[in-house]
Amino acid sequence: MADSTRSRDNLPPPPPPPPENPRSKISPTVLKMRSTSPSHFFQSQVTRPQNQGPAPTGPYFFYGSLQDQNLLIDLLDLKHAFHLRPAYIDGYKCKLWGHYPALLSGNPGDTVIGAVYQVPTNEHAEKLAAYEGPSYTTVPCSIRYVDGQSPTHAEGYAFLFVGNMRDLSDGPFDLKLWLDRKALGRKN
Repeated sequence: MADSTRSRDNLPPPPPPPPENPRSKISPTVLKMRSTSPSHFFQSQVTRPQNQGPAPTGPYFFYGSLQDQNLLIDLLDLKHAFHLRPAYIDGYKCKLWGHYPALLSGNPGDTVIGAVYQVPTNEHAEKLAAYEGPSYTTVPCSIRYVDGQSPTHAEGYAFLFVGNMRDLSDGPFDLKLWLDRKALGRKN
């Protein structure tokens, strides 16, 4: 006769969580960032000013994954597509932090190519800063547009790397390769 008073220690483990919704429009990168504890990320030795105030609005120069329009739509909860203007900034250079670019102060003649998005609200600016994390800080920069439209330049902002410099390596950021990796991540 079987013992009907089974110990709770012998019960099977609970079932695994249900799989992610494959039809979700939110990118896996954004979902991972939202669910990761801030303590998981490297804490910069460069402290941001505590009284910095709200994140600034205006033109933001993107040189990495934020050039992906779908990522921006998900991250900022935008309802429609928008225009990114091709541009560059002088006096900066990039290295790689994993497979993400890290913007660093450079020398005169150093140029970083990217695109500009006009950030309309402090809330959007705060979301962008949260996405970049504590290893980046917002800095003012002079932007030069290359699309032949007016204005041809603007004063705006970029995310400067302030994390651990030992984590950086030489090499270019390839947006197409990053998008391909992101697409593979969605299929798996």
